[in-house]
Amino acid sequence: MAKIDKLVKEASQYLEPNEPIVASVLGAYETKIMGKDTLRNGVFLATDRRILFYGKKMFGYDLEVFPYANISSFEISKGVLGRSISFFASGNKVKMKWINHGEVDKFIEHVKENVGKKSEAKSSLSAVDEIKKLAELKEAGILTEEEFEVKKKQLLGI
Repeated sequence: MAKIDKLVKEASQYLEPNEPIVASVLGAYETKIMGKDTLRNGVFLATDRRILFYGKKMFGYDLEVFPYANISSFEISKGVLGRSISFFASGNKVKMKWINHGEVDKFIEHVKENVGKKSEAKSSLSAVDEIKKLAELKEAGILTEEEFEVKKKQLLGI
């Protein structure tokens, strides 16, 4: 099984009921850990409701959720090492680079069509369930209080 297929399968457990994956891409996600810039290899999943980032770590995983309604702009570029995708969500810049695997064109087209749109399929119950999962991760020490609050606001569309 290819790495992208394995990560997509693992990430699928965090989707809402009846939330289809439209396209996925594999690359290096730029993020901060303890205030320092770092890269996380993983996948972006474009669904009918949102973009999810899922990256496997030695002990656990990283998961970030970006509802289309919270995305204000979307940028793509292509270089020698592959494509890059950047977008602004809730005031934060999100970037994945070195994308060479997955349904890149389909992913880009789907996200461009949905940027800024509210999901009609998302219910408040699903957001509550997701917040409960995040609270468990916070209690287990996987998420900090600040990370929990940021993700909770994203889910609530604040």
